[in-house]
Amino acid sequence: QVQLVESGGGLVQAGGSLRLSCAASGSISTLYDMGWYRQAPGKQRELVATITRRGGTNFADSVKGRATISRDNGKDTNAKDTVDLQMSSLSPEDTAVYYCAAGLTIATIERVLHWGKGTLVTVSS
Repeated sequence: QVQLVESGGGLVQAGGSLRLSCAASGSISTLYDMGWYRQAPGKQRELVATITRRGGTNFADSVKGRATISRDNGKDTNAKDTVDLQMSSLSPEDTAVYYCAAGLTIATIERVLHWGKGTLVTVSS
């Protein structure tokens, strides 16, 4: 059973930056693509960024150029697999619940196999 646990959400001022982290139970780095989706109030869940098993990355147009995504399979430290999302130049439009996602491919929401419970990011103007 794969479990994803997010951390790092909170209140951020516009123009600031954030770092979200997702820790995965079990060793999934060789099996799954991982990444982040977000859901703003009253809106559908949307893809933010993905990173494949081989380290290839993809970003939504709305965050391209101000977001990075990275993953660590934890082998060197015997820690859990983690995937981090860093975003800068935040605006109130980035306010959302951010969800960690994992699957054989997560390019579309229908293909996501595992979800975290989400972490709220609020950007104040």
